[in-house]
Amino acid sequence: MRNDAAQQLTRLLSGARAAGVAMVPVSGYRSYDTQASLYASYVQQYGQATADLISARPGHSEHQTGLTIDIGNANGACGLQECFGGTPSGVWAAQNAWRYGFIVRYPQGQTSITGYAYEPWHLRYVGLTIASEMRSHNLSTLEHYMGLPAAPSY
Repeated sequence: MRNDAAQQLTRLLSGARAAGVAMVPVSGYRSYDTQASLYASYVQQYGQATADLISARPGHSEHQTGLTIDIGNANGACGLQECFGGTPSGVWAAQNAWRYGFIVRYPQGQTSITGYAYEPWHLRYVGLTIASEMRSHNLSTLEHYMGLPAAPSY
C-alpha cells in the first residue's frame, strides 16, 4: 500500500483491536498481472457478466492504486463474502473506517452506482477529510461524493 494509506491502516487495525475486534488484512496491492489472472479465473468460473460484478478488469482495479485493502476476521469467518458485513470486523469497519480515512467502497444496495456487488471487506483510503465529509453528509459512495455518474458498464 502507499505509505499514507498503510500508516492509517495500521491505526485502523489498532483501533479495532482496542475495541476487541480481531481484524486482519487479507489483500492489498495487486499488480496488473495478478489482477489479470484473478479476473480471468472469475470469467472462467462464473462467466463475464458475473466476473464484472465481483472483480475489476485488469487496469481498472483499485487494488492497483495502493489505496485499497480487503480486510477479514482473524478466524477467517465469512472471508471475502457478503456475510462479512454482519461479523464484528465488518460492523466495526462500517462504523469506524472513516475515522482512519477509509470508506467501504462498494456498499450494499449501490451496485447500480459503483458497478460492483456489495463488498463489505473492501476498504478504500480516501483520506481523513473526504472520509469525514462523506460521513457527515451521509454519502455512501465515492461517485456520490465526487458528483460522478453511475459507473459505466463494460
